[in-house]
Amino acid sequence: MISALGPLLALLLASLFFTIRTDRFLTTENWSLITQQVAVVGILAIGQTLIILTAGIDLSVGSVMALGTIVMTRLAVTYGLNPFLGIALGIGVCLAFGVLNGVLVTALRLPPFIVTLGTLNIAFALTHITSNEETIANLPDPLVFFGDTFRFAGTTITYGAVLAVALTLLTWFVLTRTVGGRHVYATGNNPDAARLAGVRTRRVLLSVYAIAGLLDGIAALVLVGRTGVGDPQAGQSSNLDSITAVVVGGTSLFGGRGSVLGTLVGTLIVGIFRNGLTLLGVAAIYQFLITGVLVILAVGVDQLSRRTRA
Repeated sequence: MISALGPLLALLLASLFFTIRTDRFLTTENWSLITQQVAVVGILAIGQTLIILTAGIDLSVGSVMALGTIVMTRLAVTYGLNPFLGIALGIGVCLAFGVLNGVLVTALRLPPFIVTLGTLNIAFALTHITSNEETIANLPDPLVFFGDTFRFAGTTITYGAVLAVALTLLTWFVLTRTVGGRHVYATGNNPDAARLAGVRTRRVLLSVYAIAGLLDGIAALVLVGRTGVGDPQAGQSSNLDSITAVVVGGTSLFGGRGSVLGTLVGTLIVGIFRNGLTLLGVAAIYQFLITGVLVILAVGVDQLSRRTRA
């Protein structure tokens, strides 16, 4: 919880800044839009948090998610498969990529950066091959359920946003209240010491990559619900967006320190910055510039804190 206090303060300051600069920022319609925009990245960032806590990285999440959207929509629409079975197979493909990443990292001891860079390209190619570069529309209701909305306190909220928060809270509970969660932190903090203490570090690494793949599949379903189509161009910036959310949320790229609640706050920070800058009429290219500055600042603060503790 403490690690999330810094990002939470940044979130409040950013909200205050945009509230002062534009009267459209605090409207219920705008906050509804923000929650819809950050739900997908928020789910991807949960898996990214687990991996970064073990001192790894996953560059493939966006491409794997895009592949998942194409698999589930093409099976349901083009081939007329039962939509629930199509969803299950789409999520299963994403899970398989997560397991593949984990096996290559643990069994062959390949660097996570290289492994996931490779699977990023494989998933990207498969997405465009299987989609024939076509956007898939006219989806059955089960595929778009998480894009449906309800009203709460005058704000329109999607079921996808609720799912993102629920998954965050579940992951927080597992990380902070279970033995498996403590093993994730121990593996990232000092894998050799964890191994000597009886932690099966390879199993931990395989598990976090597999869970990240599963979350990619869930994010794919939420994305389909939000857009209403299977789009082969989807998720191209989601890899970096998820890493940005994790780092800005206070999780150390060196592993062993951070919180998934901080990641939730980091996701909101990125979403609020982009939304607020759009409301102020700032060009999209400058939004990417500012996001890059946020990442560098967050990593710099983390490095300084590590040196101070040393």
